[in-house]
Amino acid sequence: MPKLIRLYIRQVILGFVISAGFVAMILWFNVANLWHLVTHDPAGPLAVGLLWLFNGIVFSGVQFGISIMRLAEDEDDTGGTGAPEAVEYATIPARADEGPRRRL
Repeated sequence: MPKLIRLYIRQVILGFVISAGFVAMILWFNVANLWHLVTHDPAGPLAVGLLWLFNGIVFSGVQFGISIMRLAEDEDDTGGTGAPEAVEYATIPARADEGPRRRL
Protein backbone atom coordinates (compact mmCIF):
# COMPACT_ATOMS: atom_id res chain seq x y z
CA MET A 1 0.00 0.00 0.00
CA PRO A 2 1.41 3.47 -0.84
CA LYS A 3 2.71 5.55 2.04
CA LEU A 4 0.25 8.36 1.37
CA ILE A 5 -2.74 6.01 1.63
CA ARG A 6 -1.42 4.58 4.91
CA LEU A 7 -0.92 8.11 6.21
CA TYR A 8 -4.48 9.04 5.22
CA ILE A 9 -6.01 5.97 6.88
CA ARG A 10 -4.02 6.61 10.07
CA GLN A 11 -5.16 10.23 10.21
CA VAL A 12 -8.79 9.27 9.59
CA ILE A 13 -8.70 6.78 12.44
CA LEU A 14 -7.06 9.36 14.70
CA GLY A 15 -9.67 11.96 13.70
CA PHE A 16 -12.52 9.65 14.61
CA VAL A 17 -10.87 8.78 17.94
CA ILE A 18 -10.55 12.50 18.70
CA SER A 19 -14.19 12.93 17.67
CA ALA A 20 -15.27 10.20 20.10
CA GLY A 21 -13.42 11.98 22.91
CA PHE A 22 -14.94 15.30 21.89
CA VAL A 23 -18.50 13.94 21.84
CA ALA A 24 -17.91 12.18 25.16
CA MET A 25 -16.72 15.46 26.71
CA ILE A 26 -19.74 17.32 25.31
CA LEU A 27 -22.05 14.74 26.86
CA TRP A 28 -20.10 14.50 30.14
CA PHE A 29 -20.11 18.26 30.70
CA ASN A 30 -23.75 18.41 29.57
CA VAL A 31 -23.20 21.26 27.12
CA ALA A 32 -26.56 22.81 26.18
CA ASN A 33 -28.27 20.09 28.25
CA LEU A 34 -27.37 17.60 25.53
CA TRP A 35 -27.06 14.63 27.91
CA HIS A 36 -30.66 15.03 28.99
CA LEU A 37 -31.84 15.43 25.41
CA VAL A 38 -30.14 12.29 24.07
CA THR A 39 -31.05 10.10 27.06
CA HIS A 40 -34.73 11.04 27.15
CA ASP A 41 -35.49 10.76 23.45
CA PRO A 42 -35.82 7.59 21.36
CA ALA A 43 -33.68 9.12 18.61
CA GLY A 44 -30.90 10.02 21.07
CA PRO A 45 -28.43 7.29 20.00
CA LEU A 46 -28.90 8.34 16.37
CA ALA A 47 -28.14 11.95 17.31
CA VAL A 48 -24.99 10.92 19.19
CA GLY A 49 -23.90 8.73 16.28
CA LEU A 50 -24.38 11.52 13.76
CA LEU A 51 -22.60 13.98 16.03
CA TRP A 52 -19.67 11.56 16.24
CA LEU A 53 -19.71 10.91 12.48
CA PHE A 54 -19.78 14.53 11.37
CA ASN A 55 -17.20 15.65 13.93
CA GLY A 56 -15.07 12.69 12.86
CA ILE A 57 -15.16 13.87 9.26
CA VAL A 58 -14.08 17.36 10.30
CA PHE A 59 -11.35 16.21 12.68
CA SER A 60 -10.03 13.69 10.14
CA GLY A 61 -9.70 16.40 7.52
CA VAL A 62 -7.89 18.65 9.97
CA GLN A 63 -5.56 15.84 11.05
CA PHE A 64 -4.72 14.98 7.46
CA GLY A 65 -4.17 18.62 6.55
CA ILE A 66 -1.81 19.12 9.47
CA SER A 67 0.14 15.96 8.67
CA ILE A 68 0.50 16.92 4.99
CA MET A 69 1.68 20.43 5.87
CA ARG A 70 4.26 19.00 8.26
CA LEU A 71 5.76 17.00 5.38
CA ALA A 72 6.99 20.16 3.64
CA GLU A 73 10.71 20.75 3.45
CA ASP A 74 12.25 23.76 5.09
CA GLU A 75 12.74 26.68 2.74
CA ASP A 76 15.87 27.77 4.60
CA ASP A 77 18.04 25.50 2.44
CA THR A 78 17.94 27.89 -0.53
CA GLY A 79 20.69 30.09 0.88
CA GLY A 80 18.79 33.34 0.37
CA THR A 81 18.40 36.06 2.95
CA GLY A 82 14.64 36.06 2.72
CA ALA A 83 14.61 39.79 1.94
CA PRO A 84 12.77 40.90 -1.20
CA GLU A 85 14.85 41.93 -4.17
CA ALA A 86 15.29 45.64 -4.80
CA VAL A 87 13.21 46.95 -7.70
CA GLU A 88 14.26 50.01 -9.63
CA TYR A 89 11.38 52.09 -10.96
CA ALA A 90 11.67 54.27 -14.06
CA THR A 91 10.05 57.70 -14.18
CA ILE A 92 7.80 58.50 -17.10
CA PRO A 93 7.54 62.16 -18.08
CA ALA A 94 4.05 63.60 -18.55
CA ARG A 95 3.08 66.95 -20.07
CA ALA A 96 1.10 69.20 -17.75
CA ASP A 97 0.01 71.73 -20.39
CA GLU A 98 -2.35 69.34 -22.16
CA GLY A 99 -6.01 69.55 -21.12
CA PRO A 100 -8.19 66.59 -20.34
CA ARG A 101 -9.07 64.27 -23.17
CA ARG A 102 -12.49 64.58 -24.72
CA ARG A 103 -14.64 61.56 -25.10
CA LEU A 104 -16.23 60.95 -28.44
